[in-house]
Amino acid sequence: MMEAVAEARRSRSGRRGARSGPVAPPYITRKIPPYEILSEEALALIEEHADRILEEVGFEIRGDQEAVDLFKAAGAETDGWRIRPPRGLIRSIIQRTCPASFMQHARNPERSVVIGGANTVFSPAYGSPFVTDADRGRRYGTLEDFGNFVKLAYMTPWLHHSGGTVCEPVDVPVNKRHFDMVLAHMTLSDKGFMGSVTTAPRASDSIEMCRVLFGADFVDANCVILGNVNTNSPLVLDGEASRVIRTYARANQAAVCVPFILGGAMGPVTTAGALAQCFAEAMMCVALTQLERPGAPAILGNFLSSMSLKSGAPTFGTPEPALGYLGIGALARRLGVPLRCGGNLCASKIPDAQAAYESANSMWPAFLAGAHFILHSAGWAEGALAMSYEKFVMDADQLGAFHTLARGMPVDENAFALDGFHEVGPGKHFLGSAHTMRNYETAFYDFPLSDNNSFEQWSEEGSHDIVKRANRKWKAMLEAYEAPPMEQDKREALTDFVARKKAEVPDAWY
Repeated sequence: MMEAVAEARRSRSGRRGARSGPVAPPYITRKIPPYEILSEEALALIEEHADRILEEVGFEIRGDQEAVDLFKAAGAETDGWRIRPPRGLIRSIIQRTCPASFMQHARNPERSVVIGGANTVFSPAYGSPFVTDADRGRRYGTLEDFGNFVKLAYMTPWLHHSGGTVCEPVDVPVNKRHFDMVLAHMTLSDKGFMGSVTTAPRASDSIEMCRVLFGADFVDANCVILGNVNTNSPLVLDGEASRVIRTYARANQAAVCVPFILGGAMGPVTTAGALAQCFAEAMMCVALTQLERPGAPAILGNFLSSMSLKSGAPTFGTPEPALGYLGIGALARRLGVPLRCGGNLCASKIPDAQAAYESANSMWPAFLAGAHFILHSAGWAEGALAMSYEKFVMDADQLGAFHTLARGMPVDENAFALDGFHEVGPGKHFLGSAHTMRNYETAFYDFPLSDNNSFEQWSEEGSHDIVKRANRKWKAMLEAYEAPPMEQDKREALTDFVARKKAEVPDAWY
């Protein structure tokens, strides 16, 4: 029996080496239902309290009078920046025109993704000022690092999206780095991507670059870029963030509207209260997209996390945010809009056991909640302060497993393997059976970075832990990287556009 197992391992190793790599769909279409934890009565109570928060306390859009006026014209009471919509108004604005799903087109049509419905899209982590790897440790991110992560996301079959600010390239002036980031997404990958959200003009620049790449008419009729915007919880949207949301919506591009709530700081410590707050804030932002341009695509976002009430530090992978994710999933389905959740989140500074269990405790609830767009799916470390090369490829291994899980359990003739039972009979093994050989390549998902060999073989090969294996993996990927083809005229037009725009203004580092 052990000889047969060893032979199967050798055969599998040989077969794996002969493959060009795993093939994955451009996005997941789920065959398994989302996990429901709340009754209809409980969901109705959360919706009621979200409405009460908005009506009785109000929501402020500070510094964007046009946005306040849009809500006033729609029927809300306003007092300065404070907006108090009557119960049901915000829901009706959203449900009247906001799409339940939409396609984000990639420059390679085979990479386009559908966000909404039964679909899930995985995107890398976002926003870290630092990067880290096992060789050089923690340091500020550079444009080279940014390009490396775009390349890794492009080469990872389980990631469907190129992401946005995968790390902050601090070696480029603040007022110009958005050009380089968007250009990197456009040229180093052919997957969908996100644009700048730091100011409305930078959001406009991102969209204008899309018009160069896709054509102005195509961009006006189709979504080609996302913009991830956070509220200033509790119950405030900064005027610049509001203008960014309206800039994306006006151009028919998707704003991802995300409250960022740490329980005990930007929201209450009780999960139901924080969930009602999150839902209220996100609805206000999604409604703003529809007031700006009815029918514009939008994503209702959610970032609920806990914090240490002893130190004030954010915590991840705790059970309370998991309950919040499962709750917001049901609320988004009732509202009829696409949902964004966080992914492989952790507070650990290195890709260790803490990073693994906190990430798993964050990713599973997001997936089971039915999230359509899962940001921070790969690379997140140190509570979003660092992007880890090793953790990036380790997280990607886990994402591959979700593809298998999402397909559910087949119950066809092949799945029941009756021919295999007839061939093998009682008391024998299935390793060499025709049924096993027929399903050999696809029967199980193998975690490529995991080591399943004997202790002796593992020792002979250097006793390497998963961090060392991950270190080798990302380096090999970058060495093997080949840029996707791109029309030369578009490449030149984009390069010229970026050079001209950057030359128009002096560098600014703040």
